[in-house]
Amino acid sequence: MSLTTTLVPLAVSLVGAFAIEAAASPQRPSLRPADLAIRAVGYALITLFWFQFSWRPWLAASSCLLTLAILSVVDRLKRQVIGEPVVFSDLALLAQVPRHPQLYYTLPLTDLRIAGPLLLGLVMVVAWYIFEPAALPEAAGASALAILGLPAGLAALVLAGLSPPGRAALRRLFPRPDLTRDVVRYGLAATMMGYALRRLGEADARPVPARAGGNPDDEVVVVVQLESFLDPARLGGPDLPLMTRIRAQAAQYGRLTVPAHGAYTMRSEHAVLTGLDPDHLGFGRYDPYLARKGEEPTSLARLARAGGFATVFVHPFHRDFFDRARVFQRLGFDRLVMEEDFSGAPRVGPYIADVAVAERILAEVAPAADHAPAGRSFVFSVTMENHGPWKRGRLAGIDEPLAQYFHHVAHTGQAVERLIDGLAGRRATLCVFGDHAPSLPECRPPPSGPVATDYALFRFGRGDDPSPVRIDLTAAQLGCVLRDALVP
Repeated sequence: MSLTTTLVPLAVSLVGAFAIEAAASPQRPSLRPADLAIRAVGYALITLFWFQFSWRPWLAASSCLLTLAILSVVDRLKRQVIGEPVVFSDLALLAQVPRHPQLYYTLPLTDLRIAGPLLLGLVMVVAWYIFEPAALPEAAGASALAILGLPAGLAALVLAGLSPPGRAALRRLFPRPDLTRDVVRYGLAATMMGYALRRLGEADARPVPARAGGNPDDEVVVVVQLESFLDPARLGGPDLPLMTRIRAQAAQYGRLTVPAHGAYTMRSEHAVLTGLDPDHLGFGRYDPYLARKGEEPTSLARLARAGGFATVFVHPFHRDFFDRARVFQRLGFDRLVMEEDFSGAPRVGPYIADVAVAERILAEVAPAADHAPAGRSFVFSVTMENHGPWKRGRLAGIDEPLAQYFHHVAHTGQAVERLIDGLAGRRATLCVFGDHAPSLPECRPPPSGPVATDYALFRFGRGDDPSPVRIDLTAAQLGCVLRDALVP
């Protein structure tokens, strides 16, 4: 097969991929020659990636175009719901999609609307293998060398990107995370590749957040991350009795600036649990659990355990989601109470009820259930009841998504009030906060960034408590405040 026959499909893939991205992008792509060259390298690498599996030029070109079409569709949807382009760490979440399709607004693989196109695509690929000849040398030795050489060459490019000269070049192209700008300049493919290499080449040293010094004399510290929680009155919903209690009884409360809108729970979790602002995470900011696997010296759980607290993580969902079971053990949690421990617990919609989670937390910190010699407990919990999507059939008699959200958030309020009442008679700290705003049409992300959620911090058993004060914080700042309740 001639060189021209091979290069023509490559040219088609480069031009076609640019046209697909330009048509789908909400912003006009950069036409600077240097930016176009980097963009073209990204498209070429995708084409070569697919080419190594078949050695059929037109199949590889078509696979590149299909890849960019899928990326562009997902990118457009993600921007509408979350306000952020597709990023390299999203690929790590792909394995979760077939296991938890309901969380990603997709259908299970067994559904004919998914299985049908997949099977049709497989048939087309097999047919393509039959009708398009492979672009391999005729000699067996040269053919074997080519088959082995192309993947080795692609691997060498990755290693080159991680070498000192490669890292220096990537730092010039991507000096700091600026996802929207970089996608406009270099396209989705090149930006995803560049960000992935920048993350792999980053040093893991991070600053230790400053702290004012605390007075950790609590017997119980409970921190609850409330799924998609914010004051429903901000969305035109009913007044929540919990919010009245917060403004009357909390030591402090306010708006919480979180790292993402409508998703990426792990970003808020990480910020609160470590006190590290996303700006300190480099290119690992997009999925801190993927980047560090829970190896965090400033983890609240590690610090609490060193201070004599029993550390417990309570989350009524699958252990494999976000690899939480392994990550949270490394974060310093002695015990994990997860979905299998909630067998028989009531559900509201598809997930375990928030009130059931509150009851389990109180059982974990009850004096008769001490798990440490000193009887001190630190519990970090993540609720699940109000997780999206809010769609028809989720709740009997309630089909409108916002109404479903209000129904669930009322239960969230009841759960937090149950915790307030259950801890009020003890020397304890209770913190509750929303991980991100809900991904609803009535709560789209503004151009300035994610919608802030709400938080509240209660301190019980201290006699004459001062009047509640509103202090707006970032998620990382809240983590530093909580550290002062655990470490002197």
